[in-house]
Amino acid sequence: MARFVIATSGMVALLALGLAFGGAWAWAALLCITVVTYFLDRIAALAAPDHPEREFPAGDGLAALLGLVHFPLLYAGAWAVAGHGAHGPGARVALFFALALFFGQVSNSNAHELIHRQSRWLRRLGVAVYCSLLFGHHASAHVRVHHVLAATAGDPNSAPLGRSYYRFAPRAWLGSFRSGLRAETALRARRARRRGLHPYLTYAGGAVLSLGLAWLVAGAGGLLALLGLAVYAQAQLLLSDYVQHYGLRRREVAPGRFEPVGPQHSWNAPHGASSALMLNAPRHSDHHAHPGRPYPGLELDRAAMPILPHSLPVMAVLALVPPVWHRIMDPRARRWQAG
Repeated sequence: MARFVIATSGMVALLALGLAFGGAWAWAALLCITVVTYFLDRIAALAAPDHPEREFPAGDGLAALLGLVHFPLLYAGAWAVAGHGAHGPGARVALFFALALFFGQVSNSNAHELIHRQSRWLRRLGVAVYCSLLFGHHASAHVRVHHVLAATAGDPNSAPLGRSYYRFAPRAWLGSFRSGLRAETALRARRARRRGLHPYLTYAGGAVLSLGLAWLVAGAGGLLALLGLAVYAQAQLLLSDYVQHYGLRRREVAPGRFEPVGPQHSWNAPHGASSALMLNAPRHSDHHAHPGRPYPGLELDRAAMPILPHSLPVMAVLALVPPVWHRIMDPRARRWQAG
């Protein structure tokens, strides 16, 4: 558990220092979440155990803390990136990318953990984080669509073999929005006595509130800064989905029925530093097998689970260059499908 606390709280501290003082601190935050994490991932001694101890902490305290600290970082970031304060242009650029990477890799991963929790308040906190990044519908689409249809053509967030990220991303965003809306509406129809407010109204209201807060804090520049940070963070979440399910498909055992989700239907990364920063999000197969299992207890089976050749952040960068991506990943995906 200590490695999760050190990795995430260390980044929070660097970002806070960057927002407060700019200059070298802003660049230190950016270098830490990119270059330093990359080289730490290359050190095998920092890799986490494939199979944690049977008794592991749930990590709810850290997840709640990261969820709460997300909001001051987001709106202070919009304020600083918009040009308020004494930050120079270089520091503002460094802050934008450091914050956007943090929101895309840490806040997204943490919100993903929170929406799977049993506690109503933790789930609501996760939804609030997604709404602040203008991506509230993911809270519905991920749970009600992706976990049901992952690695099938019915899941907008599972990329088929041969599709580039640039073709995948807009289809995944729109497809998950629509499929999540259909799933929530159907669920409400089955629960006539417990309807309440439609979740998509909550997501829309949360997005408007987030934009309004950015406007109040930093005016039109703050609004544009928040939009930029949110778009960057959303792109990283879509990249994670693209990488983690690319080219893997479940067999159709009967018309409209598929084999259960297994360890062979998600790509995984064993790298210790980026996994600590992303709360074990790269251990994706075990998450699909046990959606309620807290992140410290997620396991790896390198013989049964497809393993990425590089860490998840590095693979996300490679996915932005389709010829390189297809040369690396298409043969691997075909081998797993053939097996």
